[in-house]
Amino acid sequence: MQDGFSVAEAGELVKLARKSISYTMTCGRVYREASPEKFACKRGIFVTLETYPEGELRGCIGFPEPVMELWQGVIEGARSAAFSDPRFPVLGSDEVDKVIVEISILTVPEEITGEGGTEKILEEVKVGRDGLIVSRGHNSGLLLPQVAPRFKWSVEEFLEQTCVKAGLRKDAWKEPDTKIMKFRSQVFREEKPNGKVVEVEE
Repeated sequence: MQDGFSVAEAGELVKLARKSISYTMTCGRVYREASPEKFACKRGIFVTLETYPEGELRGCIGFPEPVMELWQGVIEGARSAAFSDPRFPVLGSDEVDKVIVEISILTVPEEITGEGGTEKILEEVKVGRDGLIVSRGHNSGLLLPQVAPRFKWSVEEFLEQTCVKAGLRKDAWKEPDTKIMKFRSQVFREEKPNGKVVEVEE
């Protein structure tokens, strides 16, 4: 993956994510800090929280398009994952040291055209490497690259579940007015809460 980040740099971003969560929890405001030059590039970013050691999702919010500087995206993504993910209750102070922080840094999404039919679409997606965005009209859904291997999905199941995430029928990916985009990501996560940060390999 081009323009990749090192584990050491990712460690700075994970610390920033925790700082953002703690600051909002303590002060009730969004944490603000200017972006260091090496993190001032605009990138898609997702921050995921998981319970430890169960590994259950506790929050995940991000920005698939490169709409803000990476540093600011981590601040906002972490705060939102902890306090604004509508699927979960607000993260409690007793949970902060019981969750793992994971950061996914995304490439710019590229469209998969339907030329060549459904078989061509299936050929263009690789489970474990690609994340997917499916959209039609006002509906849109995204699943990160690490989701499909976790559930042992095939490429077709991955496409179907992304459609479901978008609020569409499972087979909507086969229809010409459905837009499918793929992206890759560098994924970094703590081995345990506040622990060593490692890169998750494809």
